[in-house]
Amino acid sequence: MSGYSAHVDTFTRDHLPPVSEWPDLTFTRPEFQYPERLNCASRLLDRHIASGRARRRCILSPSLTWTYAELFEKANQIAHVLVDDLGVRPGNRVLLRGPNSPMLAASWFAVMKAGAVAVTTMPLYRSSELEYMIERARIRFALCDERFTGDLETASRHAGELSTVTFGSGDPGALESRMTRKSRMFENVETAADDVALIGFTSGTTGKAKATMHFHRDVLAICDAFPKSVLKASEQDLFCGSPPLGFTFGLGGLLLFPLDIGATALLLEKATPELLLEAIERQGASVVFTAPIAYRAMAGLIQGNAVASLRKCVSAGETLPLPTFQAWFERTGLKIIDGIGATEMLHIFISSPEEKIRPGSTGQVVPGYEARIVDDDGKTAPPGTVGRLAVRGPTGCRYLDDPRQTQYVQRGWNFPGDAYRMDEDGYFWYVARSDDMIIASGYNISGPEVEEALLAHRDVKECAVVSAPDSERHTNIVKAFVVLNEGCDIGEAEVASLQEFVKSRIAPYKAPRAIEFVESLPRTETGKLQRYVLRQHPAV
Repeated sequence: MSGYSAHVDTFTRDHLPPVSEWPDLTFTRPEFQYPERLNCASRLLDRHIASGRARRRCILSPSLTWTYAELFEKANQIAHVLVDDLGVRPGNRVLLRGPNSPMLAASWFAVMKAGAVAVTTMPLYRSSELEYMIERARIRFALCDERFTGDLETASRHAGELSTVTFGSGDPGALESRMTRKSRMFENVETAADDVALIGFTSGTTGKAKATMHFHRDVLAICDAFPKSVLKASEQDLFCGSPPLGFTFGLGGLLLFPLDIGATALLLEKATPELLLEAIERQGASVVFTAPIAYRAMAGLIQGNAVASLRKCVSAGETLPLPTFQAWFERTGLKIIDGIGATEMLHIFISSPEEKIRPGSTGQVVPGYEARIVDDDGKTAPPGTVGRLAVRGPTGCRYLDDPRQTQYVQRGWNFPGDAYRMDEDGYFWYVARSDDMIIASGYNISGPEVEEALLAHRDVKECAVVSAPDSERHTNIVKAFVVLNEGCDIGEAEVASLQEFVKSRIAPYKAPRAIEFVESLPRTETGKLQRYVLRQHPAV
């Protein structure tokens, strides 16, 4: 780390893991060479004012449009509220709460400008989750959509009082009212490139969330990696999607990436498949970021030329099943750009542009990153061998004071917890989460592979496959939880039909021994499947 820091509050720097436990950070490409002092807001937002883009549209919502100049001025005014009214100092953590909206975006940039640390939370988080985050990151300031204050107030009573300003209410003390009394100019704090800019909490698919810390240079690094090498969007594009800004997939795809290139971001408070399709058609969106489950649902809802404006489709958050890729391509003629990222890595590190996509593969490593498959001894596995995915590059895992740091980072490499194989051409093929490999009857079985086979059946809307204990045989079996399409009969005949269908597509020993029909599957707010919840179901 550099010796210089603009942070007066040194909490985040003091609670970084020891440098010896960091991953190896590689900055071999020229685009990842950053000055010792930088504030990411200066490049992502401020430079557009000086470069003639001030009047270009920047942020859209269903009810308003802001230009780059308007976002710049509003972020400056909010920064003044943080510093002058609340007393926020560089390094203080500021919790941001609300659905995707222009005000949430402006608040994020204001935190960056003030040299503070943004902790953007999912709008559906409840008081216990917020309380954990407030205590974990020692947060004392918050900007909150007034419709989402209830759980935050409860959390703050237990975790420590927050100095909170709400927006969206129109009250005299609300953020918008305070902003009117503030200057539209603000001198950004000259933060260090390795000052912490944000804390992202993992989405909790495997239990207690971990707090990941990312620097100002990390924010710029993800803009210089996947978007430039794989996405290749332009300033004429209109970005939209479903992931919340509290999810780093959404923060990058819906705010950082479009603004970095001078494009436009469409922020939707609600983005169900139906509403996302409507927004794409109504606004003429050309780039969409969403989860595999949404693509599968939208493929069955598209009518006419509803998505004629789309030219780039990005999927991440969980593996993209081949049947979903095929259904979307058949309906739209567009190839979904799949990718794997992680909150610990900040964004996508393996993916391929449309012209290099191999359906079913996650893609090749994004330039600037390195990835390999290793065996249980940490040695590089030969092509075609299933092993643990290891990755390193200009970003990497730094947990906030968490013993799990040494589980994620080993020998300088980040281990996201995925089982993959790499072919001779450097394409990575997802097998399973490392803890989702099923050992049944002496075989190693990939749950996602069985799910992909089930999803190809015309009756299956969604499914999840996990290992389940067999109380009679005192062993484990493959069990599938299935959501059927409307009109399908639930019964033994359907179970037998699905089992035989799977056996016709993959090895019979991989077919689910048990199938349970459910109305829905447990998912995080970002759409990730929570298989650990299903594994807690009673034994068969």
